[in-house]
Amino acid sequence: MLSSTVWQSLALGQQYSSLGSQPILCGSIPGLVPKQLRFCRNYIEIMPSVAEGVKLGIQECQHQFRGRRWNCTTIKDNLAIFGPVLDKATRESAFVHAIASAGVAFAVTRSCAEGTSTMCGCDSHHKGPPGEGWKWGGCSEDAEFGVLVSREFADARENRPDARSAMNRHNNEAGRTTILDHMHLRCKCHGLSGSCEVKTCWWAQPDFRMLGDYLKDKYDSASEMVVEKHRESRGWVETLRVKYAFFKHPTERDLVYYEGSPNFCEPNPETGSFGTRDRVCNVSSHGIEGCDLLCCGRGHNTRTEKRKEKCHCIFHWCCYVSCQECVRVYDVHTCK
Repeated sequence: MLSSTVWQSLALGQQYSSLGSQPILCGSIPGLVPKQLRFCRNYIEIMPSVAEGVKLGIQECQHQFRGRRWNCTTIKDNLAIFGPVLDKATRESAFVHAIASAGVAFAVTRSCAEGTSTMCGCDSHHKGPPGEGWKWGGCSEDAEFGVLVSREFADARENRPDARSAMNRHNNEAGRTTILDHMHLRCKCHGLSGSCEVKTCWWAQPDFRMLGDYLKDKYDSASEMVVEKHRESRGWVETLRVKYAFFKHPTERDLVYYEGSPNFCEPNPETGSFGTRDRVCNVSSHGIEGCDLLCCGRGHNTRTEKRKEKCHCIFHWCCYVSCQECVRVYDVHTCK
C-alpha cells in the first residue's frame, strides 16, 4: 500500500485525537494490518503515546514547512489526512515518514520516563561510570524502547518487496536514528542557594524542535534514487540505487526519494496540491517564503491589519506588571 496508509495505520482518522482520553478498541482503528492489530492488542497501554507521537510529527512538519509552497496542510475528516501528497515517493513523503517515526519513538520514550506505563520505565542499561563532579540520578530516558515500538508498529506494513516499502523503511529508520544520535546528558545542581555541591545527571532526548530542524536539513539534502529490479528465489524484488554515481551514497541517516515533487503552485486534486493563493508571504525576503517565490511569480496583494497589543508595560513593586493596550497597524502581504 502507498505511504498515505502509514498515517492511516497510525490512527490518524478522527480516532487519533481522543486515544489518550478514551478506551481504545484496536479493531475500530482503520487501516491496521494484522501485525499492527496484534501489536495494538498486546501493547494497548502505550497506544495513546503512539497516537501522541504522530500528532507531534504533524505539528513539527507544519512548523518546518510553514514558509514553503507545500506547508504540510492536513485535511479534516479524511483518513488520508494529507490527501494524495504522500502517494508519490517524493522528498515530502520522505520527510513525513521520518518525522512521524521519530515522533512515535519520542512520545513513547517520554511517556515511559514519566511513569505512565507499567511495561516500560527508566533506562538503567547505558549509564556507565559517572564523570568528574557529578553522579547518576533522575530518570534516564529509554530511547531504545521507544525506537523499538516505532519500528515494530510503523514498519509492520512495509514488508513488500517493492521500492516504496524499501524507501519507507529507510526513511522511518532515519527519523528514529536521529533520536539515538542526539541523546545527551541533562544535569541538575543540588545545594544551598543554587550552589552545585552535588550534580546529578541522566540521559535525555533532545528537544523535538531540534530533531525537526535536523530532519528538515536532511529533506533539503535528500538523495534521489532509481529503482532496480532483481529476480530472487521469492520472485522479483525492487531495490534502490543512488541516481547519480558521482554523489555520495546515502547513509542510514539520510533521507531518500525516487519521484519528483509537484511545484505546489496551483491547486491540483490529483497531486494533493492546494496551491499558494492567499498564503501570507514575506515581502522583504528573497527566500522560499518571500513573495516572489512563494507566489510563483503571480504577484501579491497588500492589506493593512490592525492588531491590539500590550504596550508601555510597567513593573510594580511588588510584584505585578501593568500594561496599556495599543493598536498597531501592520501590512499583510498575500499571494495572488
